[in-house]
Amino acid sequence: MKRKLLVWLIAGASVLMHNHTYAQEEQEGADVYLEEYTDEFQENFFEALKQKGIQNYDRAVDLFLKCKQLEPNNSVVDYELGKAYMLDKKYVQAQDYAIEALLSEPEDYWYLDNLLTILEKQGSPLETIKERIPYSNTKLRQNMGLFYFKMKQYKEATEVLEGLPSSSLKSELSRKIKDSLQKRESIEEVTPIVQNVEETKSDPISQLKKTMEEYIAASNYTALLTESKEALDTYPLQPYFYYAYGTALNNTGNASKGVEVLESGLDYILDDSTLQNKMYKQLSEGYSKIGNAQKANEYLNKINSGL
Repeated sequence: MKRKLLVWLIAGASVLMHNHTYAQEEQEGADVYLEEYTDEFQENFFEALKQKGIQNYDRAVDLFLKCKQLEPNNSVVDYELGKAYMLDKKYVQAQDYAIEALLSEPEDYWYLDNLLTILEKQGSPLETIKERIPYSNTKLRQNMGLFYFKMKQYKEATEVLEGLPSSSLKSELSRKIKDSLQKRESIEEVTPIVQNVEETKSDPISQLKKTMEEYIAASNYTALLTESKEALDTYPLQPYFYYAYGTALNNTGNASKGVEVLESGLDYILDDSTLQNKMYKQLSEGYSKIGNAQKANEYLNKINSGL
């Protein structure tokens, strides 16, 4: 896990090398982690992220493959290869690398999300790769349930959740799936009650949000990174924590992962235009930092148009 975190920080540090508007303290913080990697690995990895950002996928793949030669067991490189091949519509190769990444970190939501997205792109059922992944892992199946819920594939989500041990996540997700299948408006009816509860001092979600808002106001993004990651692991259905985690990633030199987290969080917003616009703003800033002006303007226009 530490190894993976280091590489994510390195991924963000690539932007520091190409964008001098970043804060100096972020550069210094990233340099500590960069010392553990060879110059050759850094150069190829950074350039690969840049090429992927400007949609030059063939070049990105070539550079990630060089990184693979230098770091054969690096799960983040496998993950990025899976992403790059998928974006280039080379799904067979994408699937193989996505599986390899997931085998290294079977409880990582983003690795599973990447693999299932690749299957969706191919129109392939889960059964085609089920024996190649540790499907018996409880956390992996919880993550799979979240993915299918996010994709509004409620039947598949229900099937995955069956057989899992009882937990608050399973109960909440099962309730939301049932509400969606029956086309009821019970979620909207429950929302005001949740908000009232969150206003009390005894509610942990409310307290976490309050703490994170203070970190954001103070620009204490290092503390926000730790707090929001833990909160998201505990409450994966709360869109605010996606916003907080994405904001932290954007401002600690890892905008590449930040935009991924933020876009995933948009799927969990029901009716909160204020939070939605905050996410759009962070997405615009994140895409600007990784050099994708088209996507940055797209999200900026969403705020301005009110869509």
